[in-house]
Amino acid sequence: MADHRAQVEDLIAGYRRSREQLGAVQRQLATVSETVTSEDGLVTVTVSASGSLSDLDIADNAYRSLRPDQLAAVIIRTTAEATARATRAAAEALAPVLPTDTDPDALLRGTADLSAEELMPPIELVEPDETFENTTWMRSGSTRDAR
Repeated sequence: MADHRAQVEDLIAGYRRSREQLGAVQRQLATVSETVTSEDGLVTVTVSASGSLSDLDIADNAYRSLRPDQLAAVIIRTTAEATARATRAAAEALAPVLPTDTDPDALLRGTADLSAEELMPPIELVEPDETFENTTWMRSGSTRDAR
């Protein structure tokens, strides 16, 4: 009986350690934030661990220096770089609590242990009788005629 009690106490202690470690990782993830400034210095973005844009600063002279499509491209490139950095930081925070063979980047992308085939969108086949080829979508009478 005492042997079982010791095993249960060990399990509970291990569970508490795991929860504490998970809590520490969650707190660390909540602080992940990456700020990147574009090469020309016109755009600065900040993103969170999840890649959400939390701040965007556009220099006043950006509107004189760049056309709208160019400015949009700079914002997208700068945000992508900040997101990549934030993802790396989040992966580093997660790595200690993941099983050894788990890729933290894949986990953050939501692909974890999925194969390439599982990541492909399903191919939907339309049965020949479901093509709606001979279906008429127009009503035979107009609702205006019913006045």
